[in-house]
Amino acid sequence: MQQGTLMRKVKSKSWKKQRYFKLQEDCMTIWYQSKRTGKTESAFSISDVETVREGHQSEVLQSVAEEFPPERCFTIVFYGRRGNLDLVAGSADEAQCWVQGLRQLIEVATTMDQREKIDQWIRDWFQKADKNKDGRMNFKEVQRLLKMMNVDMNEDHALRLFQDADKSESGTLEGEEFVLFYKALTQREEVLSLFREYSEDGKKLTLLELADFLREEQLEDEGTEELAMELIDKYEPSETARARHVLSADGFLMYLCSLEGSIFNPQHRGLWQDMSQPLCHYFISSSHNTYLIEDQLRGHSSIEGYIRALKRGCRCLEVDCWDGPNGEPMVYHGHTFTSKIPFREVVSTLGKYAFKTSDYPVILSLENHCSMEQQEVLAQQLKDILGEQLLTTTIDGHVPSQLPSPEELKHKILLKGKKIGRLEDTLDGPGDEAPDVSDDDNEAEAEEERRRAKVRTQPGSALQKDKETLAQALSDCVIYCKNVPFRGFQEARSHSRPSEISSLSEAKARKLIRDEGNEFVRHNAWQLTRIYPSGMRTDSSNYSPQEMWNVGCQIVALNFQTAGMEMDLCDGLFSQNGCCGYVLKPPFMRDKETLFNPSDPSSREGPGPITLTIQVISGQQLPKVANSKEGAIIDPLVRVEIYGVPADQAHQETKYIENNGFNPRWDETLQFQLHVPELALIRFVVEDYDKTSRNDFVGQFTLAFANIKPGYRHIHLLSKDGTSIPPSSLFVHIRITEPPGPEQD
Repeated sequence: MQQGTLMRKVKSKSWKKQRYFKLQEDCMTIWYQSKRTGKTESAFSISDVETVREGHQSEVLQSVAEEFPPERCFTIVFYGRRGNLDLVAGSADEAQCWVQGLRQLIEVATTMDQREKIDQWIRDWFQKADKNKDGRMNFKEVQRLLKMMNVDMNEDHALRLFQDADKSESGTLEGEEFVLFYKALTQREEVLSLFREYSEDGKKLTLLELADFLREEQLEDEGTEELAMELIDKYEPSETARARHVLSADGFLMYLCSLEGSIFNPQHRGLWQDMSQPLCHYFISSSHNTYLIEDQLRGHSSIEGYIRALKRGCRCLEVDCWDGPNGEPMVYHGHTFTSKIPFREVVSTLGKYAFKTSDYPVILSLENHCSMEQQEVLAQQLKDILGEQLLTTTIDGHVPSQLPSPEELKHKILLKGKKIGRLEDTLDGPGDEAPDVSDDDNEAEAEEERRRAKVRTQPGSALQKDKETLAQALSDCVIYCKNVPFRGFQEARSHSRPSEISSLSEAKARKLIRDEGNEFVRHNAWQLTRIYPSGMRTDSSNYSPQEMWNVGCQIVALNFQTAGMEMDLCDGLFSQNGCCGYVLKPPFMRDKETLFNPSDPSSREGPGPITLTIQVISGQQLPKVANSKEGAIIDPLVRVEIYGVPADQAHQETKYIENNGFNPRWDETLQFQLHVPELALIRFVVEDYDKTSRNDFVGQFTLAFANIKPGYRHIHLLSKDGTSIPPSSLFVHIRITEPPGPEQD
């Protein structure tokens, strides 16, 4: 790989060009250049690569399958929304060499600790700035490097740091000298003063001093001495200090920058919620127009859309099916110029990727526009390809009185669509009777059900119409998610079943939230509701999912292909609980008789509002704004946004710091009142201040309030795409103040 290899880069059946690929000496960067011009086209870091797929595992490589055998083909898949790189090697051996090599390097990149990541980051910058590639850097090169790193430093100060680091007095920095220079540059005064506050001699923290810090500042309440011991073993770089059970200032900084020192409670990263409640008690990560990776008028339909959504933990996918040539149903956005993919390919992809990120059920939301003949094909392909994964009967053969839990439906794919008649009509055995409704309360309902059953089988009735337009085989695949029109909460309460689901447009949902908020919350305590974006959003933009979650809507479908605040909220909510795509709703949203209404926070039983105090202290190595002018340095500000019930919606921001994206200091305190903290999401946004136009986005991080750890914490920023941008971070102090309890007499 370091010698370099000539391979074909394939973009389509007609675009296949030779490129020279080479792994750089740092073993972390790959660049490639045109064979014809010899110009370096592009470079990418191993840390940007998510995985490598062998063979014809992309649509592009499938399109050239007849030309190139699978053993010579592979696909490099990047994090975020960046397109794949499809390659054809000259031989099977060459392909294997790259596939195995890349996999090993990805393994190394993902298991690096914080110190190794920073060392790697320093080396990357050194290589970028070392223009003449002699492994040394003169002062002019260092000045250019500082500009690239977002630092506008006084020349005298920069020269002083440079001379201090130039131990060999050669007028250049090499290797270790550059590391010294970087350390001086990144001296964290705010961390050092915190360290000295708890250290008696200012040089080290003893085991007991560290335990005091963890208890008093980080509010770690259990086993603080054991935890202190663990942290010293894990983060102290000096062996002698480790042996003496003390933590140096370097080790202290390493701890604060680690996952344990992050704002996100590490215990909530894994599966931490009860997964045995009915499906309707969870928020479910849901995608709209999943097959699109661009806009919905001219965008490209791709199975890649399904792979990306499933890898992000999405558990409800949308499939628009239309009649295709040769009796093969196709998936695309009807009446538009989007490209088409065979339904068979979508189902195969689903079978392969459904449970790679999460074991919990996937709901396939079927938009069926097919003829009766091709509906039969849909049903056949679902059964043939998915086999046991497709749920084709209730889990116990009985009519459900409530929906099963994610736990009971593990590794199952549920079809959501229209169904002929009722679920009981398709079940055999002891559960196939209509529910026993002999007690007085339900007599009227039973009478009404008999009347409706009569109407349903008359010519022209909905049932009759379904029988004429829906293939029985496809209808039989719909078990727990039968699509029914929404005719108001009263109608739903008296006639609907837990296995029925209604889909509402965002506008219809907003009206119901405004007019009947409490009824909506109650409805969602026992039945599923799906919300989808307005048809006017031809650019595939998104609505804010928060107001839908506020009334307990479970399936709030968003365009995953469109980055922005709305997807940040979605990623923020579902980044907890093992990224399994299911998040348990708060207790007051799971009770059918709840009085909660999001527009009136006092309807939630419990103590009054809590106070969230955020001290924004500093920023570290913030990235430059995409497409910014050469040498431009950002003027960063931090905005904290609260999303939740209307009374909690708020945002506040710090002042901006001029010309410093490298180590800005704000030292500002922002304070918020949260009336319904259980529903609140907190979004930290860094922007580049611009007095003449809109501020530019720099980075963000969003999490549910329930996952916040108090104390001194780092927030590791994400790009617009939701991918990490190490080592960019914010350093904050978080305090959560509960309301005082009832006064004692």
